[in-house]
Amino acid sequence: MGHADKTAMIGRIGLATFALAALLPVVANADTQGLLMEKKWVSSDRCSQKAFQAYPDYTADSLAKRDLELKKCLAAGNLPPRDLPPPNRP
Repeated sequence: MGHADKTAMIGRIGLATFALAALLPVVANADTQGLLMEKKWVSSDRCSQKAFQAYPDYTADSLAKRDLELKKCLAAGNLPPRDLPPPNRP
């Protein structure tokens, strides 16, 4: 291996190391964002479970109360609202 080849290889290794070091903060930030989003989903699921346990029936009255309970819990936890499908109307 000649001197020029060694110099080129060292240059490529240096460039790869620099690129990796430049990307580490981006990857760490994405990981943090992912963990925060996962926490919000878990909290949102807990709200949904609590609302269902409070109003387990599938009557119109129970569904309305369950929806209200879910909205209150999400608001109390500063969580985004869930997109609920519109109710079926006969």
